[in-house]
Amino acid sequence: MTPPDAPDARWSDLGRPPLNAPALRRALLRPDGLWTSLDVVSATGSTNSDLAARAADLPEGAVLVAEEQTQGRGRLDRRWSAPARSGLFFSVLLKPTEVPVERWGWLPLLTGVAVATALSRSAGVDTALKWPNDLLVTVDGEERKAGGILAERAADGVVVGIGINVSLAEQELPVPGAGSLLLAGAASTDRDPLLRAVLRSLGQWYADWRTAGGDPAGSRLQEAYAAGCSTLGRTVRAELPGGRSLTGEAVAVDGDGRLVLATADGMQEPVGAGDVVHLRPGPGTEETPGTGE
Repeated sequence: MTPPDAPDARWSDLGRPPLNAPALRRALLRPDGLWTSLDVVSATGSTNSDLAARAADLPEGAVLVAEEQTQGRGRLDRRWSAPARSGLFFSVLLKPTEVPVERWGWLPLLTGVAVATALSRSAGVDTALKWPNDLLVTVDGEERKAGGILAERAADGVVVGIGINVSLAEQELPVPGAGSLLLAGAASTDRDPLLRAVLRSLGQWYADWRTAGGDPAGSRLQEAYAAGCSTLGRTVRAELPGGRSLTGEAVAVDGDGRLVLATADGMQEPVGAGDVVHLRPGPGTEETPGTGE
């Protein structure tokens, strides 16, 4: 049987080399660090599903990376698909047992801040956050979705899945309006340093948040998320559970991580779950949504 981190014998695309799992482990696994294991598989259905199934038996800090996901999932059961080795598709296991459970809802937002920070530094790409879990880049002056985040409870912790389109060309995009780091003019599409940067950034933000007892203000997470969130200040439509929708200006992210909308009747209403659509200036015209996590 081929070991999980062995290069795929079928690999022939010089522009998309396989990840170097031994080198990633040497760089990221430290006795005093968050990350405790890192496995790379050539293909799987969903790294979130695989890691969640083993969550009870694994320590915090387990990382599972797939060169290709065949059944990647996003919020509202959306599908995430991309060619093999064209992106970063991975999940991490977090167990913030000392943080009150009611603050765990900040984990996908924390992950978004960590990813955006890392990509700005390592790829030279400004990455904006669309509440609650989308990663946006600018391609030819147009805001496009290049990634997403999915957090799910598993055993005594949370599995956080991250998908980032790295080297997808225009003709490979799953839907119109999607994007990639390549199309956004990334200085590098080498996935090894990108993955190292993202995991180091996530480890630092998570450590600060956990040290603050999950307090989003005390850890400066709430401030950082608001600064990078492209949803704030825009008119949006929130599609809420039960078929209800709400339109208003996104004015804040509150202490619970909810998006606060100021509606036409002068009310401010927090939205904790749902699908948010950015609206263009004008009579309710939608921006083209992306797809994925």
